[in-house]
Amino acid sequence: MPNKYLPEGSLIGTPENNEYIASLSGLEKAKQEGKILEGIVDKCDSQSLTLHIDLNGIDGTISKEECLYGAPIKDIAIITRVGKSVCFKVMQIIKDENGKTKAILSRKEAQRECMQSYLLDLTRGDIIPAKITHFEPFGAFLDIGCGISSLMTIDSVSVSRIDNPSQRFMQNEELNVIVKSIDYESGRIYVSTKELFGTWEENASQFSAGQTVSGIVRSIEGYGIFVELTPNLAGLAELKDGVLVGQSCAVYIKSIMPEKMKIKLVIIDTYDGLPRVDTKKYYKIDTAKEKHISYWRYSPSNCDRLVEIDFDN
Repeated sequence: MPNKYLPEGSLIGTPENNEYIASLSGLEKAKQEGKILEGIVDKCDSQSLTLHIDLNGIDGTISKEECLYGAPIKDIAIITRVGKSVCFKVMQIIKDENGKTKAILSRKEAQRECMQSYLLDLTRGDIIPAKITHFEPFGAFLDIGCGISSLMTIDSVSVSRIDNPSQRFMQNEELNVIVKSIDYESGRIYVSTKELFGTWEENASQFSAGQTVSGIVRSIEGYGIFVELTPNLAGLAELKDGVLVGQSCAVYIKSIMPEKMKIKLVIIDTYDGLPRVDTKKYYKIDTAKEKHISYWRYSPSNCDRLVEIDFDN
């Protein structure tokens, strides 16, 4: 079977991965077939920064030079792999000075194949699996295959504005993303989720004037309070004392105006803390079937303000 270029951790526990790493013959077969496998890093040597993976009693090692493809790697990035899954290809099987069998592994070669055989063949608008690895105020970093990192800037997360991507996603969350742009020279790929959360009309159709619904306070301005109803839909509420950014709230919908892309709200009550909701429930695209979008228009057809993205141009 061909290799699968998935975020690290996706192969752990799968029958195929288990079969290859369960024995010396399995590792030799993986070497011959060029299979990409995964294991959990047990330890990291303090001097050489070599990573060790227990492959059913066989010591698998990844040297510092074989930890990352395409760029110099910082020591902290190697050390922090301990206890986490890493992908690798089996490069050699040798005997050490004590006669014990060792497997020489390379994460770099797994990532090289992932980049050249998968990521650089993607086009703008492709929908791919990813996993959140860490957050910065300006965006989220994601694993889009074999530990290769991609950036989703904060303006690409959703239409409803947030201060930090951690307000939308969780660490290690698995999700789908849309390829926003590809720099073929550097190999950098930028992604987005905003388009998956649907258009203004798709979101607004879930509500009607006269309803009282739940929301999240996203910002407080001098002229009103912006309340998020869904990741891609926010309304403006009248100012109310005691309201804080980040609070959940109950809001009354006064009016919905597609021609202006506006929803007017009144805050009825506010409260702190609700369980975080899986963002995939807000997808308006069936990502199990749809693997590419060519064009996305957020704004309604009768609205003078045009918000659109043409991925094919």
